[in-house]
Formats: sequence, C-alpha cells, structure tokens
Amino acid sequence: MRLLHFDALGRLVSTDFRGKTIPPYAILSHRWSDSEILLEHIASEVYKERREGYQKLQFCAKQAAQDKLQYFWIDTCCINKWNLSELSKAINSMFQWYKDVTRCYVFLLDILVSTATEPVQRSNWEASFHKKLITPPLVEFFSCEGQPIGDKASLNQLIYEITSIPLTALRNCPLDQFTTSERER
Repeated sequence: MRLLHFDALGRLVSTDFRGKTIPPYAILSHRWSDSEILLEHIASEVYKERREGYQKLQFCAKQAAQDKLQYFWIDTCCINKWNLSELSKAINSMFQWYKDVTRCYVFLLDILVSTATEPVQRSNWEASFHKKLITPPLVEFFSCEGQPIGDKASLNQLIYEITSIPLTALRNCPLDQFTTSERER
C-alpha cells in the first residue's frame, strides 16, 4: 500500500508500505474527473496544475491533519494504473484498505453546501461507491468547499433512500450477517 503525506518542506511524498507496518491513515472517496492527479504527477510536481484533483488532494491532506493523521490514500495517485500487476493487487486489496482505514472522507465535488437544500441527495452517486460506504467504520461527507455535511451515522436514513443499502449495513453490522445476494447489491 502506498500512502501520501506532506514532508516538513511542504512537498507531497508517496511512501510505499509494502512489507511494513501501515500507520493510521485516511482515505478520500470521490468521483473521478478528467483532471485527476496520478502517481506519475507526484514525482514531477505537475499535480498542482490539475485543479480539481489538486483541490481534492489539498482537502484530504488538510482534513487528515485536522484529524491528527499524517498519511492519506487517494486511489488515483496511490496506485500505478499502468502496472497491471500492481493494479490487480490494489483492486484485490481495496476492501481491506477501506476496512482498516481510520477515517474515510467522501468528497462530493458536485455539492455546494451554501446553495443546496438536500446536499447529499442531489449528488451524483456511483454504484462502486456503495462498498466504500459499508466497509469503513467512520465515513464523513464533505462538500466541494470542504464543509462537513454529516457522517454515515447521521445520514444513514438518507443514504438508505438513495442507495438501498440496508440500514444494518450502514450501522457497521458485520458483513457475514448478510446473504451473498444482499452483499452483491
């Protein structure tokens, strides 16, 4: 697992923790855009030119620091998608990474808290996003301004209405309590 952090000089650093103890970390859950920061952008520092991706990265780093977490993980810039072996291992490990995360931040790029009446309901939800809601113990939702909207516990009824994920799953009931068909929904 590769994690990101900013060093003492303010440089973005990618650290590979394969074979090492993984420190506490946050995960950014987000919808991809055309201006995502990729792993190769970090080394060349062109990531600052990718406005939307950089906005998400800055948000995640700032929120993780507020939550006293040095490290954070963002799929688009922590996985080398050009290395098929690494990509395959990452896909197979993702469930565990989301399960082991200290905090999961859901960044709703299409939501402005200042103008939305039902911010979470109006966001564009993806099917792959559902698993990311169930697995982490703590999921927090934020607007594109970085404003907190709520967490999985406070929004569970609304999340259920949007996604049909059973309320028991949103309340961190062990997944082995669900049938295979329920888990695949």
